[in-house]
Amino acid sequence: MTTVSIRLPNDMAERLKNIAKVRDISLNKLMVEFSTQVLAEEEAKQRFLTAQQRGNPKQALQLLDELDQMNF
Repeated sequence: MTTVSIRLPNDMAERLKNIAKVRDISLNKLMVEFSTQVLAEEEAKQRFLTAQQRGNPKQALQLLDELDQMNF
């Protein structure tokens, strides 16, 4: 596992800590959840763009349906 240090404004860091506390998870776990969500969104976007470039509207629409079903 890799350790990543980030700089955040103090108010943002406090808000994130509060969200983690409300969810009853660690700040680290919250950041993993956020990162997982962003990666899934990016992967879906890339799959959509690939389908679009291939000219497969049916597959592209299917990907949009999958995005609609995701819980954000």
